[in-house]
Amino acid sequence: MRSRSTLDQNENKRTRQPNGASSIYLGTDGRWHGRVTVGVKDDGTPDRRHLSRKTRAEAVKAVRDLEKERDGGKVRKAGKPWTVKAWLTHWVENIAAPSVGVNTIAGYRVAVYHHLIPGLGAHRLNRLEPEHLERFYQRMQDTGSKPATAHQAHRTVRTALNEAVRRKHITENPATIAKAPQVVEEEVEPYTVEEVQRLLAEAGKRPNGARWAVALALGLRQGEALGLMWADVDLTAGVLQVRRSRLRPKYDHGCEGTCGKKAAGYCPNRKPLREATKNTKSRAGRRRIGLPPQLISLLAAHQQEQEKARANARQLWHDEGWLFADAQGRAINPRTDYEEWKRLLRASGIRDGRLHDARHTAATVLLILGVTERAVMGTMGWSTTAMAARYQHLVEPVRKDIADRVDGLLWKSEERAEPEVSGEAEEELEKGN
Repeated sequence: MRSRSTLDQNENKRTRQPNGASSIYLGTDGRWHGRVTVGVKDDGTPDRRHLSRKTRAEAVKAVRDLEKERDGGKVRKAGKPWTVKAWLTHWVENIAAPSVGVNTIAGYRVAVYHHLIPGLGAHRLNRLEPEHLERFYQRMQDTGSKPATAHQAHRTVRTALNEAVRRKHITENPATIAKAPQVVEEEVEPYTVEEVQRLLAEAGKRPNGARWAVALALGLRQGEALGLMWADVDLTAGVLQVRRSRLRPKYDHGCEGTCGKKAAGYCPNRKPLREATKNTKSRAGRRRIGLPPQLISLLAAHQQEQEKARANARQLWHDEGWLFADAQGRAINPRTDYEEWKRLLRASGIRDGRLHDARHTAATVLLILGVTERAVMGTMGWSTTAMAARYQHLVEPVRKDIADRVDGLLWKSEERAEPEVSGEAEEELEKGN
């Protein structure tokens, strides 16, 4: 016959404990067993966990430890543990996808399906350790991935595991403990005023040249510039409204595989899988920007050029209202826009740079002009001052101004000061006179 003991009673007592109370007992196998109620299962029955130890003291300690974990909300939910592959797949498709933007979910899917699942998918979710993650990040870089790619995988798995903790599938997120891959941010050297002037001069010879004036003068992101419509611009009031962002298109074949094109984007009957634009979510991103008079003139001339293109295209024109459109009035593909930027740099004889460098340049120009940080944030669509520090760069005009001010404060003031004359010297001067 099996003898029982509880945590709160003498070992020799046999009183039945209230429902839900923890207990230990000596089993017929000679080991001490513990039972702790930690919650309720999905079917409504108590989730009562079992543990086994060699001695009663060990069993009491194990039960107490489990009670503390329960009271602290750190007990894993009942049921078969998830694998990393199963959880990441569920998270990215059923939790993240409905709640984040298309660009964000695209980045999540690349990290999950191309990196995390092949590298970590076989692990049990509740047995994943920080060291597993750190070795995985190193393997990524050893096999050719950039540190930024490994860092993106780290951010993705950390977000996914935070949700697993919140749902009590695991009690602690190992990604918050693991050392993230180090990413050395490259120093961006914005274009000088002279280089900007050369770019604008060259852009004026090309279709949609005003698009680059918008980028270099206002600092709009690529998606924001390509998402502009004429309804967003008031040339009379000199104001531009940022409301939406152009998305990178994604297509599916509409020919059932008969067109012979490998990429669905080249299929004559292609079907779009996402909208052309998305509305700007953040309050800082939705903004009104004042237009410099010269930019107003450029946009007015651009409007006339687009009217000529409309007349030339005739019935082929797609009247969609885009501020910057192709020869048939359709929205410009971000890839096409990027390639045009590279051609513009080469034609201008200017060093190569990212399209996003134009945004850095615009922020720097505002700094050179002495625009206040709050006004710069409103123009650029930043929500934190940290972004201002990241984008604004000290370039030569600013460095020269600082140097002149320091020089004037420390040295030139001494040169301009009248030499001090002692009282005795003043008397001698008076006698001489």
